[in-house]
Amino acid sequence: MALNNLQTELDEIDHELLRLLSQNARMTNADLAEAAGIAPSTCITRVRSLVSRGVITGFSANINPSSVGLSSQVLISVTLRAGARSHLADFMNEMRSLPEVIQVFFLGGSEDFIVHLAVRDNDHVREFVLENLSSNATVASTRTNMVFEHFNKGPVA
Repeated sequence: MALNNLQTELDEIDHELLRLLSQNARMTNADLAEAAGIAPSTCITRVRSLVSRGVITGFSANINPSSVGLSSQVLISVTLRAGARSHLADFMNEMRSLPEVIQVFFLGGSEDFIVHLAVRDNDHVREFVLENLSSNATVASTRTNMVFEHFNKGPVA
């Protein structure tokens, strides 16, 4: 669960490639090179280097949850019991494995986690909380917030 704190040196071209790819990871190498103002051979070498150095960790498709019948999104703040702190990684892994979970944030502060869900409706939220949180012996409390609108800029390069 620990994040890799190794920082790699990036120049202006690397930052531009990351910015462009974060906007559209499906760009062809030729289009990416043209937009960054570099040769296609240089572009592919730099992108491969960013991948091999772990700067780019993957390419994915962003799915509109509503288009697949998941019209509600919620953020659930979770606080674990004081004696359950040794189970932080277990809780994180359990949440990651659930299909409704879009993101899990491990926090410093009064709450331990925020779990971001995409669900069918309010009944689905209730089922999730009852089956996966309220019945979990490590969970002390939860607080659920409905998401009315969401904007995701993505990582800033």
